[in-house]
Amino acid sequence: MLMPSHSPDQIRLRVAQHNVLRERLKTEFNEVDQETLSDTLEGITDLNEIIAELLRSALVDQAMAEGLRALVEDMNARLRRLKDSASKKKQLALDAMNDTDIRKLTEPDFTASIRKGQAFLQVDSEEVVPDDFWLPQPPKLDRLALIGALKQGAEIPGASLAEPEPSLAIRTK
Repeated sequence: MLMPSHSPDQIRLRVAQHNVLRERLKTEFNEVDQETLSDTLEGITDLNEIIAELLRSALVDQAMAEGLRALVEDMNARLRRLKDSASKKKQLALDAMNDTDIRKLTEPDFTASIRKGQAFLQVDSEEVVPDDFWLPQPPKLDRLALIGALKQGAEIPGASLAEPEPSLAIRTK
């Protein structure tokens, strides 16, 4: 994680200083247009450079996170393939031992033996399983349906659409 050279407290201080300067300039030059004010502030403060540095650091962190996510996905796929391969090999060995009536195989690095397996659940038809074996599920809020109804103008007690918060868009191309 690339860290910007300014701490959050330093950035907050620069923002406060920037705001004080902006207000002083607006007071002393009340006829100044927004573009001139912005250009003047950019020339006398380094806030724009600090924000740019912070955003570059965020972009690097985001790229690293995406790279790690891709690596984790690849490693998880490899893990699944290895587990599947091990399972298939063990089943092949079990079948070979069963077919040849080899009950135990002792080697210097392992011992394999065939033993009776555990009974496992097989459900043939869920419809006829008695209610005693069903777990009640607590109600769960359908958030997608709720937001869809609110966006279409429905009045729903206990729910409303919140005012959107500003977001930051960063284009890198």
